Amino acid sequence: MTVADRAGLATARRVVVKVGSSSISGDNAGQISPLVDALAAAHARGTEIVLVSSGAIATGMPYLALTNRPTDLATQQAAAAVGQNVLIYRYQDSLDRYDIVAGQVLLTAGDMENDAHRSNAQRAMERLLTLRILPIVNENDTVATHEIRFGDNDRLAALVSILIGADALVLLSDVDALYTKPPTEPGAEPIHLIERSDSLAEVTFGDIGAAGVGTGGASTKVSAARLAADSGAGVLITSTGNVARALNGEHVGTWFVPNERSSRRPSAG
Repeated sequence: MTVADRAGLATARRVVVKVGSSSISGDNAGQISPLVDALAAAHARGTEIVLVSSGAIATGMPYLALTNRPTDLATQQAAAAVGQNVLIYRYQDSLDRYDIVAGQVLLTAGDMENDAHRSNAQRAMERLLTLRILPIVNENDTVATHEIRFGDNDRLAALVSILIGADALVLLSDVDALYTKPPTEPGAEPIHLIERSDSLAEVTFGDIGAAGVGTGGASTKVSAARLAADSGAGVLITSTGNVARALNGEHVGTWFVPNERSSRRPSAG
């Protein structure tokens, strides 16, 4: 099923939602509850939801007495090991209100390039969705290296949407849409629709997210959105605060028109 426009999100069969570190950690940790409310509402009407959540390192930082994101790999891995545990607990604690069980899926870039690992990840997520479990996916920071990291979870979310044949991908950040220039600059205008033929050559991208916490920006979201849309998934970029409206098919954010594709999902191998 190809979701041709925003309205189709309300009836999509399978949707991947990605949320960034700055949206659900630190002072914004309270946004997990309304995010879960929106995911649970979609889940209740039968949509299969996969959440790709950044935030393990940012969540673990206070427990290691860190005020800024660590730059060395070992400390990043340590923060992730602590933070992933806390992050999943927070999600499950909120999901308990809806009797929804989360399933943790940790991936590396190498997993997506290795046929056997990729097939196993696909099979596991297909089974979790069949069982009405809500998979929560993150990069496996404790074993990833600088050479094989996804670099940001926007690309991971796009690859997951392709892996499971998702109908749509929703990329959430702190900004409600893509703009023609950084939204804090005078004259910045929101971009509501991006056709496959649009080059965006005249658009100046700035960062999305709180400095020192996340690793992505508008350009990484556009790259990920293009990747998923080219594979047949409709893509919406909007703010975390708009997630309920987005999943209800309301006119928010920036919509990437998807390529047509077969209704047949990838084989789990």
